[in-house]
Amino acid sequence: MNYKKTNAAYNTITRDIADFQLDVDNIYEAIDIMSKRANQISLEIKEELNNKLKEFASYTDNLEEIFENREQIEVSQYYEKQPKPVLIAAQELLERKTSIKRRN
Repeated sequence: MNYKKTNAAYNTITRDIADFQLDVDNIYEAIDIMSKRANQISLEIKEELNNKLKEFASYTDNLEEIFENREQIEVSQYYEKQPKPVLIAAQELLERKTSIKRRN
């Protein structure tokens, strides 16, 4: 999924819990689904960020040299400004973009 084009809020907002219960039996199940989806999103974002930061990795063992790479700082700041995984998961559930598979 492209997280750059999500319309999730960047900060916490108050939601009506009845909106989350339309596809599930109760609010606790909805919260469980959101938490699992948020973990998936978090892992995907972390993997993407780590892959981008590998380009800037320095493998020399010299403590006296500290490099300040402006591009690395910009990449890190970009990911810090993105909506949190929980907010993305909540928005996906509200927009019915989350598929729910039940085990028997």
